[in-house]
Parts: sequence; C-alpha cells; structure tokens
Amino acid sequence: MTITRFAPSPTGYLHVGNMRPALMNYLLTRKQGGTFILRIDDTDLERSKEEYIDAIKEDLTWLGLNWDKIVRQSDRLALYDAAADNLRKMGLLYECFETPTELDLKRKKQLNMGKPPVYDRAALTLSDEEKDALRAERGQGHWRFKLEHERIEWKDGILGNISIDASSVSDPVLIRGDGQYLYTLASVVDDTEMGVTDVVRGSDHVTNTATQIQMMRALASSVPEFAHHSLLTGPQGEGLSKRLGTLALREMRAKGIAPEALISLMARLGSSQPVELQSDIDAVYGGFDLSQFGSSPTKFDVEDLFPLTSRHLQSLSVSDVADDLRDIGVPEDLAEGFWTVVRDNISTLNDLAGWWTLCSKGAEPVISQEDRDFVSQAMALLPEGPHNIDTWSSWTSAVKATTGRKGKGLFMPLRLALTGQAHGPDMSCMMPLLQVIKAKP
Repeated sequence: MTITRFAPSPTGYLHVGNMRPALMNYLLTRKQGGTFILRIDDTDLERSKEEYIDAIKEDLTWLGLNWDKIVRQSDRLALYDAAADNLRKMGLLYECFETPTELDLKRKKQLNMGKPPVYDRAALTLSDEEKDALRAERGQGHWRFKLEHERIEWKDGILGNISIDASSVSDPVLIRGDGQYLYTLASVVDDTEMGVTDVVRGSDHVTNTATQIQMMRALASSVPEFAHHSLLTGPQGEGLSKRLGTLALREMRAKGIAPEALISLMARLGSSQPVELQSDIDAVYGGFDLSQFGSSPTKFDVEDLFPLTSRHLQSLSVSDVADDLRDIGVPEDLAEGFWTVVRDNISTLNDLAGWWTLCSKGAEPVISQEDRDFVSQAMALLPEGPHNIDTWSSWTSAVKATTGRKGKGLFMPLRLALTGQAHGPDMSCMMPLLQVIKAKP
C-alpha cells in the first residue's frame, strides 16, 4: 500500500511552494488508494507556533487535501533518542565543537584552495580530554552523521537516475548543541517507522535524500521511492523567496481565488500535460502522473489563477453560492436572478459585493459632456419601476424614435449612465435588478 506524507514546519503560513509537495503526495496516494499522513515537523520548539499548525490544517482543508493521520514530531522524541544511540554505537555519529565562524573560515579556506567546502572531520581526531575541555568552554557540541565515502544512487521518480559522491558532501548535522533534532534524522526515523513508501519533495532536497538514504541503510531500514519536483520561479524566472508572503494560501483565499483553480493549475504546472480546470478532486488524481513532470524550474504566475477561478464560478448554481449572496445582502427572491446575470462577469466571488452595491444603491453615472442632453431626454422616457426583462428593449426603442440615435451611440451612453461601466452583463437582464437609478432626474 502506498503511504505518503506532507511534513510542514509550523514556523509560518503555507504558500504555493510548499503546497506543491503536499498536493503531489496527496494525489499520488489517492490515485493508488493509500494513506496520506500530515506530519507536523515541530522539533524547533522555539519557532514552532500552534497558530501555524491550526493555519496549516485550515489551508489543507480549504484545498480539500484531507489527511488520514496526523502526527507531531514533538511527540516522538524518544524514537529519535533511540536512533541516535544506535548510530553512536555504530560509530556513525560524532560530536563536533566548531563555532559558525570557525566553520565559515574553513569553508572559505577550502574554496580559496579550489577544494569543495566539505567539513574536514577535524572533530574525529579529538581526544576525550580535548572534548571535555571544549564542553567546559563552549557547552555541548553538535552531532554529525559520518557518511561512507561512496556513491549514493537511486532512480528518482522525476529526475531519473541520480548518483551523488558522498565525499563531496559534508557530514550532516543531526543534533544541535542544545539537543534539538534536525530535519535529517527526524525525517529518516519517521519515514521508516511510519512505513512511508513514496516521498515527493523539491529538488533542493536531492543532497538531503542522498544522506538520508545512507542513514536508512545504516539503521537497516527500508528506503522509500523518492521523486524531486522542480522549484517554482516567478513569471519572469525570478526567485520567489521575497514574494512568498504574498503567495501564502491564506492570501490567495482572501483574494477570492477558488481552491479548484489552484489545485487544477498546480496539479499540471511543470508537466507535459495541459492545465485543465477540474472541480472534482477524483478527476485530478485520476490524471496525475509523476513521470510527466520535468526538472526545469517552473514558472508560476498568480494571475493565471483568476481566469481559472472565473471559469469555475461560471459552472456553479445559485445554491453553491447561497451563503456568499446572503452575506452581501442579496434578498432570497433576487438571488437566482442576480447570480445568473453577474456570474459571467466576475473574476472571483469578491467581485459580487460591487455588483450588488450597483444594483441596490445605484452607480455613479458616467456621462460625457456631449451626451448630457441626450441622456436627460432618455431618462425622461424611462418608465417607473419595477423593471423587467423587456424594459431595456422598449425603452431604447422609444429613445431611438425620439432622438434619432442608434447603435453604439444609443446604447453605450445609456449603459454608462445606468451602471457607470462600459462593460458588463446584458442590459436587458440588468434592468430588473437595478433598484436605484441615480441618473434618473
């Protein structure tokens, strides 16, 4: 059975960058009828916040990515203790005492010598007395996993055959001096203990994967199938790091973007398959195929979500948006007519309020100087309400007969006078909804 996981750190809000592995793991699991685990990676107790955990669950629920099981790493520290003890007994976990400044100087020296900036394993030469002296001076050291200097190979679900020379990689730090377990060890323990069969994550984790595969083998654990998707860039190929706050899922929700639009786009973005709007998650995972994704950086433009959202809204019935219409004050007896008229003219549900304000309170008329007399004549011919679907036709016919105007010169000034907008729904359908007409004398 396929078992996947999404493992966010609750140190901030979810954004499109970390939504991508969540979606891919979810779709892979659902397509194969497996188990999707939400694992909260909260070993960083100082930065992890309950409000972010709540927000993560809220965002995933909004997207429709329902988890089968939820766990927190902070409840699993005993398992990490046991794994660390096993690695120490095998001589694969060793204590180091270099400060960040000292490590930085070592890296610069190696680079100046034309060598890869790899940790030199100086701590392995320390005697017990030297270690005691360093602990007395600096406190507890940090612990590194001793990599076997061999090639680490696997067949990646997206990138194909991968081979990394472990001697070109620094021994990874697994435990900080303050005792905090870092991602590399905790993830290995969790993935193996939970029986995770497939891991889909960003290509920035390829080196992590290599070291974790060695750790899994050292602990005599099974190794999942790994796949590394490309990283997102902005529409011009720029990095997203400075824009992630504006690309948070809660920000998109606030802008009115439909989750169906976001799911449909992200399920195909970076693949050879065309983006298709889907309102049913079953259809999304039915067509999901990891092998169709490429390794090149993938451009993401939030503006692409608005036409998808608009198309999704056009497919909805009034019952689907009844709460939204009620919230902006649309009476129940006008709800269906209002929704039928405006749904083809909105990008998001946030646009509804403006249209209802226009209908219920009237719009500021837009009248050019050359059309003032014409509009005044026309308004004098407008019958008292309530209006119906025939009002626009009969009224404009009367205005045409009186003024001689026709075509765009007849219709556009009247639309602008009634709605303040040059574009919008068919005016025959709008007339029954206009409860206040400010241009009327």
